[in-house]
This record gives sequence, C-alpha cells and structure tokens, in this order.
Amino acid sequence: MMTIPIWVYFVVVGILISAYMAFRTGTEERKLEDESIELEGRVYMERIQKEKEARRGV
Repeated sequence: MMTIPIWVYFVVVGILISAYMAFRTGTEERKLEDESIELEGRVYMERIQKEKEARRGV
C-alpha cells in the first residue's frame, strides 16, 4: 500500500483555502460594484429630474 506524503495534504488544503477566498472576494466585489452602479443610477436620475423641472419652469 502506498502512503501519501504529508506535503500533499498541505497542498490540497492550500488549494481549497485559496478557492474559498477567491469565491468570497468575488462575491464582495460584485456587491460593492452593484452598490456603486445603483448610486450612479440615482445621481443620473436626479439630474434628469432637475433638467425636466428646469424646462417646465422656463
């Protein structure tokens, strides 16, 4: 029967931890990006609303 060296276990654990961290970081970045896009959209919609009100006032 063949025994597996202990360093192989460390490599596998390192790969799993790296995959988890990459997934977690990607999720956080997507959330921040969505919030940023939503904020930009609100600013844009407010600007359009102000332009409409300015046109009506003239």
